[in-house]
Amino acid sequence: MVERRLEQTIFASRWLMAPFYLGLIVALVMLLIKFVQELLHFVPNVFSAKDTEVILAVLTLIDLSLAGNLLLMVIFSGYENFVSKIDVGDHQDRPDWMGKVDFSGLKIKLIASIVAISGIHLLKSFMNISSANKEELFWLLVVHMTFVVSGLLLALMDWVVEKAHHVK
Repeated sequence: MVERRLEQTIFASRWLMAPFYLGLIVALVMLLIKFVQELLHFVPNVFSAKDTEVILAVLTLIDLSLAGNLLLMVIFSGYENFVSKIDVGDHQDRPDWMGKVDFSGLKIKLIASIVAISGIHLLKSFMNISSANKEELFWLLVVHMTFVVSGLLLALMDWVVEKAHHVK
């Protein structure tokens, strides 16, 4: 009786994660606001802007979009993996990956998104290389390569674990 009640309480505690995902939805709205702000800031100046300024503005929008995609993946797969299945039936817009991304897959998608965002940030810095601080550029490159190596190591660890499961 006590054990059963304890296990039910532990199982129900997964709902404590739901407010985290609601908070991430608020963060997604914040990214949308920043995206629209950047768009409205740049569109009126597009005809007088240099090519590099247009590319930098587009890279900023892509950066925000990737961060939004990352948040959405974490919200969907985190909620489905740790709280409850999202029941939308056979809705035609249901993403194919929804319900199929486990924690390991989420981890890889997360680091891949971080590498892409870091790469775009680095590219933006290189686009302004004439005015860039060389020491700051060096550290951006070091951080980016750290993300790349971390991603490779995470993928390698997942591969080793997968191979170990097939041996058993």
